[in-house]
Amino acid sequence: MQFRFQHHVLDSDRRELKRGGELIALEPQVFDLLIYLVQHRDRVVSKDDLIASVWGGRIVSDSTLTSRINAARKAVGDSGDEQRVIRTTPKKGFRFVGEVTELAHAGEAAAQQAAPDLPHQEVHFCTAADGVRIAYAMAGQGEPLIKAANWLNHLEYDWQSPIWSHLFRALAATHRLIRYDERGNGLSDWDVADISFDAFVQDLESVIEATGLKRFALLGISQGAAVSIAYAVRYPERVSHLILLGGFARGRHKRDPEQFDIMTSLIRQGWGRENPASRQFFSSLFMPDASYEQWKSFNDLQRITTSPENAVRIMQATGVVDVTGLLQQVKVPTLVLHGRNDAAIPFEEGRILAAGIPGARFVALESRNHLILENEPAWSRLLEEVTTFLKS
Repeated sequence: MQFRFQHHVLDSDRRELKRGGELIALEPQVFDLLIYLVQHRDRVVSKDDLIASVWGGRIVSDSTLTSRINAARKAVGDSGDEQRVIRTTPKKGFRFVGEVTELAHAGEAAAQQAAPDLPHQEVHFCTAADGVRIAYAMAGQGEPLIKAANWLNHLEYDWQSPIWSHLFRALAATHRLIRYDERGNGLSDWDVADISFDAFVQDLESVIEATGLKRFALLGISQGAAVSIAYAVRYPERVSHLILLGGFARGRHKRDPEQFDIMTSLIRQGWGRENPASRQFFSSLFMPDASYEQWKSFNDLQRITTSPENAVRIMQATGVVDVTGLLQQVKVPTLVLHGRNDAAIPFEEGRILAAGIPGARFVALESRNHLILENEPAWSRLLEEVTTFLKS
């Protein structure tokens, strides 16, 4: 069983705790204590419970138990003062209060069985020019198609999520699909000095160089559209096709400073808390017509894939983006798709992209969702347009 909380994954079978892509070393007793607290998070666990489970009923001093609790807190980014994840109830015991998502290994197999055409993906790492480690994944066979990173990605979680898996499954069925987690989130390095638009473009360049590809199609979704445009202008000879879905040339701070301030304030105040209300705001904005399962998946993705501090930094970096001056310089075949009633990125932003890029084809999708879902009519239109374009 895997237990995912905040930006950690606790794997009971492999006896591993990971933060992002980093393996955190734990003493066996600390790992057993953490597993027990997570598995019994529905109640306060007493000292006797822990001694019976972790120490087999042997006599254990209070100082030993306290040191193991402190070590567990440190491993998950908590402390005795904050108690955001492991809470002490005086004279009663301890309780794991972090919001947890369970993913059974058997469930992963079932998910693969439900979608037998979802190929295996290989995860690798490369290093950007400033030393930041970037995680990327490859799956499928055929002509290469690189997807630029967008607002919060996680190579492993996205691969099985009801938000992304249908798109990745379709693309990997006909192409060698390459995805990556940009700096500050997912399996890439979180603790980085530079989170900026230029750094995001550098991350894309690093992945491309690591793969050794000379020519490929490039897909930019949401903020990934601006990154893809910047790359295509720098290296037009390497991009065979440019696909921009739900993209924008002007970041949110450029378009709507008031809304930008509200959204960054929501992240600062509520992102890391148990109550998912602030994350639900983003889920509802990005996918107003999503099911509860889809909303929950996106809520979990936001919580798992990055820290509140990095979420703010990434939003600030993309908020000030403005690539309108680059649009006329795009010299590669371009397809622009945008939901007519996109609640997250206005339809007008898609029109700006298509009008500014010479020869670009524009397709209006009948959807309110920023991320097109598998169960809506716009999905089949999206897939048809992309497939036809990539064959041209």
